[in-house]
Amino acid sequence: MMSDEDYAFGTESELPSGRELREDYRLTARARAWVTLESPEPDREPLMADSETVRLECQVRDISARGISLLCETGLAMGAIVAAEVRLGEHSRPFSLSVEVVWCRQADWEYLIGVRVLESDDTDYLDWIEAVATALADT
Repeated sequence: MMSDEDYAFGTESELPSGRELREDYRLTARARAWVTLESPEPDREPLMADSETVRLECQVRDISARGISLLCETGLAMGAIVAAEVRLGEHSRPFSLSVEVVWCRQADWEYLIGVRVLESDDTDYLDWIEAVATALADT
């Protein structure tokens, strides 16, 4: 069971463009996400030596069934489709998801990144939808 300390309705509702594009309610969440890139961006130094896989740890700002807002040290290219793992509240294991970067902007020393959760049979998409629905029902 998730507690009120884990989730609350978010107050920020605008995307960087200033237009409201959200179709779902968002929950502010204290959660972690890891985004896995197959290779570093062409103009960036690799984050891990001797490896073409880069794993970024991000803080989750808010979630919905179809999207996640992240804070990361590194920006991601719009339109990029990447693997993500998201650990929520009391769930024993992270959700394995496929996400598409829909916006990215620099904020102070970090990047704010909006991703869309993609429906895929090879991920925990259905479990994610159910977990977010349960969290919404508990608020």
